[in-house]
Amino acid sequence: MDVYLPIANLSVNGLYIVLLGGLTGILSGLFGVGGGFLTTPLLIFYGIPPTVAAASAATQVTGASVSGVLAHSRRKGVDYRMGAVLVVGGMVGALVGAGLFSALQALGQIDVVINILYVLMLGSIGTLMMREAVSALRPGTFGTGPQVRKRRHHPLVASLPYRWRFYASGLYISPLAPLILGMLVGILTMLMGVGGGFLLVPAMLYILGMSGNVVVGTSLFQILFVTMVTTMTHALTTKAVDLVLAALLLLGSVLGAQFGTQIALKARPELLRLALATLVLLIALRMLYGLGVQPDEIYTVVPL
Repeated sequence: MDVYLPIANLSVNGLYIVLLGGLTGILSGLFGVGGGFLTTPLLIFYGIPPTVAAASAATQVTGASVSGVLAHSRRKGVDYRMGAVLVVGGMVGALVGAGLFSALQALGQIDVVINILYVLMLGSIGTLMMREAVSALRPGTFGTGPQVRKRRHHPLVASLPYRWRFYASGLYISPLAPLILGMLVGILTMLMGVGGGFLLVPAMLYILGMSGNVVVGTSLFQILFVTMVTTMTHALTTKAVDLVLAALLLLGSVLGAQFGTQIALKARPELLRLALATLVLLIALRMLYGLGVQPDEIYTVVPL
């Protein structure tokens, strides 16, 4: 089933794109991540231009996050006050990222930058996830095992002024910490089309010290609003959002998110993290290979 993508200016297999969106949705339901960190590189492998892949993936992540937020909200798994601060920071970060995106696009280097950022990001995240998963499955593999933390949040967070109470998370910290964290995630969302949950979830746990039962839902809440702003910014500035591509991805992701939530209730978390880490590292290696190998066509003409 071939479908023509007007912005990407090519035809794709619609079923493949729907299945790719389903994979993203499953990851959203399982781990509280938007899934864009896998969607964008897989679209690039398929032949979608990196700028269109990043902009359209951000649109799709929005839809994948909606059903996840609703599911977690029903069980009181969302800290709305913390989420609001993260959203404000994310919106500011998205605007900063839009400026960087436009500047790199004007220089003709945005495709290379997106690929390099993905290699660095996926390689780092995949290695950390693999190490954690193997340590959980085989205690003592990387030392004496996990150490009990004496602090709930990082000392730098504790030193910031103007503390607020975040009752759902059980915290009394400065709102500046989640604000800065949200800004960083917003910049990544704009540049790479990712939701940022793969960074946001561990940061909320180990830096902010949030309660585990609200981390996934709050992460999805922030991702939902930041990707909405990112989509609108891309549509108005870079003109790289392909609505046909985004719609196909959304169709799969909304269904996949519900399926992923069901899997998360039954599967062993360590095995899920190990499988995801393996997939992430394989994609990072494939992108690194693509950066270092001379393409079949050295010069190409791309319509503006």
